[in-house]
Amino acid sequence: MTQPPAPRIPLRCPVCAAVLERAGDAGRTLACVAGHRFDAARQGYFNLLVGKGTAFREDTGDMVAARADFLAAGHYAPLADAVAAEAGRGIGARPGNGARVLDAGAGTGYYLERILASLGAATGQPAAAVALDISRHAMRRAAKLPGTTALVWDLWRPLPLDDAGVDVLLNVFAPRNGPEYRRVLAPGGVAVVVTPLPEHLAEASELLGLLAIAPGKEETVAASLGDGFEPLGTREVRAALRLSEADAVRLAVMGPAGHHLDAHALRGRVEAAPPPVAVTAAFRVQTFRRI
Repeated sequence: MTQPPAPRIPLRCPVCAAVLERAGDAGRTLACVAGHRFDAARQGYFNLLVGKGTAFREDTGDMVAARADFLAAGHYAPLADAVAAEAGRGIGARPGNGARVLDAGAGTGYYLERILASLGAATGQPAAAVALDISRHAMRRAAKLPGTTALVWDLWRPLPLDDAGVDVLLNVFAPRNGPEYRRVLAPGGVAVVVTPLPEHLAEASELLGLLAIAPGKEETVAASLGDGFEPLGTREVRAALRLSEADAVRLAVMGPAGHHLDAHALRGRVEAAPPPVAVTAAFRVQTFRRI
């Protein structure tokens, strides 16, 4: 029995807002009727940032590599399971069809991969996804996911997607552009938003040079999304981690502090600490339905 094709997520040209279509050999070009064209990088992602690009700093190759290795060790697997479970609430938006997913701030695609597998199993049909992130290094990895179009993009700009084009929107530790998220999410679709709880990694914040976590109350997330969303539920995920020296360094380097840390000095501090490094990962997962 032939498997049905993955659903299509319509894209918009970042220059003129016309529809972007796959073109060229193996679909490695995105083009619109106005003649604007974007060729895939060798690693398979598309960079849609044109002109001046963006004023924000992308995660570096070292930061992304550290994140990929840390996540591959399974430390945040409980969070990935929780996110995939919440994303399942969005399937009802398009009964009988494969799910369409947007990961806004996708990083390496770790959580997106879990969601695509879960939704595919639940519907019996392949899911499709668009991964957005400002980091080219991250999109090189996300582009490897089946059914995923990886785009380098600034989340604070109008998103390069058509109206109501996705059923599930994932936002993990990333900017929340509420008006744009409402625009691209189909009515009845869900947004799954992950923020760190105040105690997240608190035991090792001084040792690892981690940046302080701003208060992330439930009301703050809801306000950032705006009136177009209704809350469906909140769950907290905690995991006690016992990290090797290598994973402790990766944990520090993979986040925002990685832009500023002296990796050599960090390794020295970690090596001098009693192994293993014990920390608590603590997350808030909030799910909203697009009204």
